[in-house]
Amino acid sequence: MRNVATVVLALSVFTVASGLGCRGTPEDASAPSGPGQGRPIRLATTTSTENTGLLDRLLPPFEKWWGARVHVIAVGTGRALELGRNGDADVLLVHAPEAEEALVAEGAGVNRRSVMFNDFLLVGPKDDPAKIAQASGPADAFARIARAEAPFVSRSDDSGTHKMELAVWKKADLQPAGKWYLEAGQGMGATLLVADEKKAYCLTDRGTYLAMRAKLTLSPLFEDPVALANPYSIIAVNPAVHHDVNYLGAMALVAWVTSPEGQKIIADFRVDGEPLFHPLAVPPQGSWFAAGLAPRCEQPAPRKRSGEPAAR
Repeated sequence: MRNVATVVLALSVFTVASGLGCRGTPEDASAPSGPGQGRPIRLATTTSTENTGLLDRLLPPFEKWWGARVHVIAVGTGRALELGRNGDADVLLVHAPEAEEALVAEGAGVNRRSVMFNDFLLVGPKDDPAKIAQASGPADAFARIARAEAPFVSRSDDSGTHKMELAVWKKADLQPAGKWYLEAGQGMGATLLVADEKKAYCLTDRGTYLAMRAKLTLSPLFEDPVALANPYSIIAVNPAVHHDVNYLGAMALVAWVTSPEGQKIIADFRVDGEPLFHPLAVPPQGSWFAAGLAPRCEQPAPRKRSGEPAAR
């Protein structure tokens, strides 16, 4: 019965949310005059979406229409997923595909959808003492840093960026340690500032680097858009597990960020003419990279049970 109620609720949300581009918007998002009736939505998200300024563009149009505020909790992806797992958030915007899949598989998250992507970069001092610009791949670049014992600043916060960094060290068959390996335990923006001060290498998402480039002396030295792809997904917290979550608001926000209107805001968000993120839910025509990434970020379709008739 609970599953039936969840499905009915989800369908009702999409019925309401389908009018996002057609209805008027209340003058004051805090007034309960929109469908959201003033009930706040708790969004736990990676720091890169806040550091870049994307949320300042993406959320206000939704808040005005929906009639409720989105309370942003900007933390590392690992922490954001934990907040969802504990029912301390209503919806998650994160970038760690394997950890996201685990959350959905255990039943804590539902309706996972692709939103956008960018990629990770290795930035560092312009003179590039470890010569990573000549590397054959991400693992080789990391190995060069380790051999040179050149300063490297890690986020060390279980974020999506930190998870990618650890995956590359593992591929290089290395366990970084020593005075040259610095653990910031900070968000992406703060970690970049530490790396800049230390004249160190750092793995960063492209969006945050572009947003902060004017404040930094670090240069982009190594990139591999395919091997270091950085897809973002949005996930609603399961109301069958946490009964007090704002599932209606969460699903409306999922609908907004994956709608053509929300995706256009993401596509148009730029710094000095350069896009910080690329839409995945409604990718630009001809984007083979986005078309290839999107299926990997979506929830798998439920398996057909034995004895069930084939879908028509």
